[in-house]
Amino acid sequence: MVYCDLNENILEWGSEEFWIPYRSPIDSRVHRYFPDFYIKVRESNGSIAKYVVEVKPKKQCKEPKVQSKKTKSYIYEVTEYAKNQAKWKAAIDFCKDRKWQFKILTEDDLGIR
Repeated sequence: MVYCDLNENILEWGSEEFWIPYRSPIDSRVHRYFPDFYIKVRESNGSIAKYVVEVKPKKQCKEPKVQSKKTKSYIYEVTEYAKNQAKWKAAIDFCKDRKWQFKILTEDDLGIR
């Protein structure tokens, strides 16, 4: 957040400023997804771009490996992955309608090891 405040190319930003409706594959109901950030940026070519950004651990962006033993943690990982996929598809569609871009950032993108 300090980065956003101090970067002169970030024209505006907000955290969890709005929600996107998505249908959960778990209960088939519509829920609200609050993306982590909205950022309006002046690109290096001078154009203005708007981004919806989600920050997630890399592990949560990969489909869990199938396990023969269905532990509680495995079931949790599978359901969270399914919900995230539904949220992110809704976010992509939401952004496409507005000519925005949806980005998922992980620890690799943020330089965190």
